[in-house]
Amino acid sequence: MGTAIDRFDERARRTFDSIGHTEVYRGELLRHPVYTRVLHWMVALFFFLALFTGFGIYLPWLFRWFTPFFGGGPLSRLMHPWFGLGFVFFFFLQVLNWLVPMRWCNADTQWMRGIGKIVGGKEKLDPPDTGFFNAGQKVQFWEIVGGCVVYLITGFILWGGARYFGGIAVAVSYVLHDISALIMLGGIFIHIYLSTIGEPGTFQAMTRGAVSEAWAWTFHPAWYKKVTGRDAREAYEKARQQQSSTTPKPS
Repeated sequence: MGTAIDRFDERARRTFDSIGHTEVYRGELLRHPVYTRVLHWMVALFFFLALFTGFGIYLPWLFRWFTPFFGGGPLSRLMHPWFGLGFVFFFFLQVLNWLVPMRWCNADTQWMRGIGKIVGGKEKLDPPDTGFFNAGQKVQFWEIVGGCVVYLITGFILWGGARYFGGIAVAVSYVLHDISALIMLGGIFIHIYLSTIGEPGTFQAMTRGAVSEAWAWTFHPAWYKKVTGRDAREAYEKARQQQSSTTPKPS
């Protein structure tokens, strides 16, 4: 099964790389190829389309201004489950794409134990064994996996209605569907913050596909060492010394 997934993912990568292009400049590292970036933005697109149509359906007294963008309330209700299926479909492909690097390991447990220092900025670099993804990213990834499962089950029940699944199942599905959406929305806000303000330089990983070496040795030291063969801490200290030597001293 794993081999079949690897073959599929590799074919998809090659196909998209032949269509798109990733420019990596001096002092940068390739982070995400074209295929990964396309999947990421398709997941984001369908998530927000499903979110906005869902808001208009479930909270019309507050978000009825969303529905005109989708042709009105009835059309929003019709399109919402299809947007949800689009989100689940593309995220399923992203699961196949990231299945290996998203597996939990001992380094992730250690990262979680030191999360206070990392979030508080007391540590300049992430732990040296932090690989392609850190534990926080993996937690959010698997939270979305769980959310997609809940979406699929409750979404089909809501789509079919009480006629096919009964009133109790529909009522429970409403609650679980909304809770899952709120949890995922909260995670998306955190994701957007960390991708922009929280970890400067992250956003370009999903736009241009490349990141600076400084970003790599700061947030993903083990991945940096794997790609370059150089120690992240040594690279950081060398860059800091070079910056100190070139900074003009006050007269």
